[in-house]
Amino acid sequence: MTESRRPVCIHGHFYQPPRENPWSGEIDLQQSAAPYHDWNERVTAECYEPNASARILGPDGGVLKRIDNYSLISFNFGPTLLSWMERERPELYTKIIESDNKSRKRFSGHGGAIAQCYSHMIMPLASARDKKTQVLWGVSDFKHRFGRKPEGMWLPETAVDTETLEIMADEGILFTILTPHQALEVRGHGGKWRDVSGGGIDTSVPYVCYLPSGREIAIFFYDGAIAHEIAFGDLLRDGAVLASRLAGTGNAVGKSPGLSHAAVDGETFGHHHKFGEMALAYCLESIEAGMEAQLTVYGEHLDRFPPQNEVRIAENTSWSCVHGVERWRSDCGCTAGGHPEWNQKWRAPLREALDGLRKVLDPLFEEKGSGFFPDPWEARDGYMDRILSGESKALPEEAHDLLEMQRFSMLMFTSCGWFFDDISRIETLQILRYAARAIEIAEKISGASIEAPFIDVLEKVPGNTAEIKNGRIAYEKSKGANKG
Repeated sequence: MTESRRPVCIHGHFYQPPRENPWSGEIDLQQSAAPYHDWNERVTAECYEPNASARILGPDGGVLKRIDNYSLISFNFGPTLLSWMERERPELYTKIIESDNKSRKRFSGHGGAIAQCYSHMIMPLASARDKKTQVLWGVSDFKHRFGRKPEGMWLPETAVDTETLEIMADEGILFTILTPHQALEVRGHGGKWRDVSGGGIDTSVPYVCYLPSGREIAIFFYDGAIAHEIAFGDLLRDGAVLASRLAGTGNAVGKSPGLSHAAVDGETFGHHHKFGEMALAYCLESIEAGMEAQLTVYGEHLDRFPPQNEVRIAENTSWSCVHGVERWRSDCGCTAGGHPEWNQKWRAPLREALDGLRKVLDPLFEEKGSGFFPDPWEARDGYMDRILSGESKALPEEAHDLLEMQRFSMLMFTSCGWFFDDISRIETLQILRYAARAIEIAEKISGASIEAPFIDVLEKVPGNTAEIKNGRIAYEKSKGANKG
């Protein structure tokens, strides 16, 4: 990397919620994804595959060359999405792993891929125990797939709190990526704290966050304006304009140019914006071809330019809710915008219902699990390694059932269940399916009635449609033909 050229980094958060039927392990037909069988297939065709071989067109409209976008950007893939891809799209899966290997050669040994908390749970709303497992499973999955330890980790919805950062730092995570408004205060080492709330932080440099335990983690706060223009504006209409925009930003830091960087949903490139992968490819190629900028990834930049300033985070904040993390627990007003007359009063009681269910499942797991494991929670933390190595099949049936019950109990907190406008959405129905499967296992093991009181609580979860007017009906619909 040349010191005088401005470093540029684009991060793509590639993710789909887990969609598998918890009884069959397969994804059922999702009619809303037509003409494809399901949304994983559709977004793969529109985004994930095109980005592995994005076209750059010549003056005559013919394909001049193809670019592997993944090898030139920073990215994370949701572990549950990669699990599906490995099974259903093995050639693409292999290309993505190879892309990280290519980026390591390009970026001084630092790969573009970073890890993600396992099942996209909103970490500040999770129990400390679940936070730890989510981080451990995310690290285990990354190491298994990419063959190395992750340097960074993506937080679902960039939702952050200090406890989560502590767990990440304890597991050797060096950095994470947040939005500008998630910074509260900054200072030079030992200096006076300066208020930067509301997005006033300089995004061109990394910061160190010293944690109460004495550990530390670096944080990159991406350029919010550029990210917004990529995701919701028209920057992807012209790759040359995108390249110029990125190359022209970033404040000078001492004698070195500051980092220009943006983070967006990876699906922006091709799914949300048709042909967005082509604009991205042209942008990356233009920067590589000799503009006054050069591509980098966060690990490389952190290695070259260690933080010179400290930061304090704004606790319990995220990138998609101006109210912090209320989008996943209250009627805060943040919606997908499709039904302005609907309310989201269902969010709080749905979370209360699932929190209550977890309080039933966890003691059962601890009690019964102690008959199989010296420490049941340690066994849960290590369960992903067993799954990935195939060793989970060798467990006694009840021990395996108990760990599966815990896996489903975390999948039922997948963030997408609360993100949209109503409990009738497939994402909310999906997390209720996971709850149903966890309950079935729990009742089999305990012999107790767990579903009946859970359904009584769900009946108090209000819906916005006549067809699904409460959570009980949503739950019954979610079970539907699950076992068929």
